[in-house]
Amino acid sequence: MKTANEPATKTAQAGAEASIVAKLSTLDRYLAVWILLAMVIGLGLGRVIPGMGDALAKVEIGGISLPIAIGLLVMMYPVLAKVRYDRLDTVTGDKKLMISSLVINWLVGPAVMFALAWIFLPDLPEYRTGLIIVGLARCIAMVIIWNDLACGDREAAAVLVALNSVFQVLAFGLLGWFYLDLLPRWLGLGDGQGLDVSAGHIALNVIVFLGVPLLAGFLTRRLGEKKMGREGYEQRFLPKIGPWALYGLLFTIVILFALQGKTITSQPVDVIRIALPLLAYFAVMFFGTFLLGKGLGMAYDRTATLAFTAAGNNFELAIAVAIATFGVTSGQALSGVVGPLIEVPVLIGLVYVALAWRRKFAPAARGTAATES
Repeated sequence: MKTANEPATKTAQAGAEASIVAKLSTLDRYLAVWILLAMVIGLGLGRVIPGMGDALAKVEIGGISLPIAIGLLVMMYPVLAKVRYDRLDTVTGDKKLMISSLVINWLVGPAVMFALAWIFLPDLPEYRTGLIIVGLARCIAMVIIWNDLACGDREAAAVLVALNSVFQVLAFGLLGWFYLDLLPRWLGLGDGQGLDVSAGHIALNVIVFLGVPLLAGFLTRRLGEKKMGREGYEQRFLPKIGPWALYGLLFTIVILFALQGKTITSQPVDVIRIALPLLAYFAVMFFGTFLLGKGLGMAYDRTATLAFTAAGNNFELAIAVAIATFGVTSGQALSGVVGPLIEVPVLIGLVYVALAWRRKFAPAARGTAATES
């Protein structure tokens, strides 16, 4: 039964949403446009400039692409500087969130990608293997910015990303053996393939793409609050560094697509075939996890965080492993490259979906008490 003041309440909520949009910068408001342009520019550079992809690929340290590393570090630092580290205990004490994240990321996610890879690509073993590797590489970097754009719980994102990082070092190689070698033979799907990747290489990936920006963000907040107080830090300093997260994102996208622009544009049919199971994967993981979080009674911010950490993947690790194991021109490597080609526009679209769903939560259920400010 509708109450007399319900229309006024809805009008007030709509006005609040409109005022929020009005306060967004041009960069934030048209982010989808800038991302699309960055993808087009990257693909164009990789296609038009001979040898650009090869030249960028050679700029690496310890098997990690230096240009991509710089972009991701610039992207993650401002977001991690926003995290209120003194409130992380409110996340670690949320058993529903922690257990759900571990189960979804390390049991459900790899299994879903394995099933979709075999359903969509039964006749293309190289692409299939590449997709399975993408499914094993849980996201520890770009999910930070998707979560922030969707008004997710920053503290929860930091904890879940750190948790994924630990499990990535411990479980990536084991799960690779299980899904690429043992399980196919058990199911009678043919001979399995090994996955030659060391725990040391994965640990280095985690240190570079999470450890460095996490430490920088933590130290920045501690020193910043000590010097100017929490209010001064959050109202004066954070707005100055905030836009750099999106600058880093756009730079990363340009470099990433420039690296493989020629490969992607010269094999459009193969790209489409690889894209189909990826689209299905992102849909299943995001919407399934979002509904799970809401069903468990989580507030919007933690539901969104759970969904984005489940849907995202560590494309840098997946590409590096595929190239190191099967070669830079392999079908496995192409699957890894197509991953971000599909993931970036899909997840930015899901940011808008999540924000639309946010309005369906009661105002009191949009944020946890620990993160409301």
